[in-house]
Amino acid sequence: MFATATLRIPEPRPLHLAIIAGLACAFMIGNHLPLTRDIAAVLIDPLCMTSAANSSENVVEPIASHALPNVAGKRITVVRVFYGPGGFTPPHYHSGSVTAYITKGEIRSQLGGGPVETFKVGQSFFEPPGSTHLVSANASSTEPAELIAVFVADEGAQLTTLLKQ
Repeated sequence: MFATATLRIPEPRPLHLAIIAGLACAFMIGNHLPLTRDIAAVLIDPLCMTSAANSSENVVEPIASHALPNVAGKRITVVRVFYGPGGFTPPHYHSGSVTAYITKGEIRSQLGGGPVETFKVGQSFFEPPGSTHLVSANASSTEPAELIAVFVADEGAQLTTLLKQ
């Protein structure tokens, strides 16, 4: 005669449910990731133009971008800018208003014909639309620096344009 075995399915545990939920979320995000990545690239790529010598250590990371429902035709975009030691962005201008908040290290900045200023953690600076940003650099040649930049610009505008040198 044959012996029969009863297959016993264990009851789900909270950890199993969390893993299943996480995989389901990852699958759903994965289905939409190419579109999200493409949209972010269109909005953020112009910001990523940094010196070739420092490009592996200078990173612009998109955080958020939303149309402003109460201001027709305007969009707010938030990015995190990482500068490696000695990192910088070449002279440029922005099509909209920019507020930068320093979160790590020190950032040197110069707008138009103004003085070169150094901003430390917790400080911020403002750039009016179209102002020339001649200096945007990590003040340290040994430590990284970071800032959060908040752009308010026309929908579809190129956020950053490098100046021809």
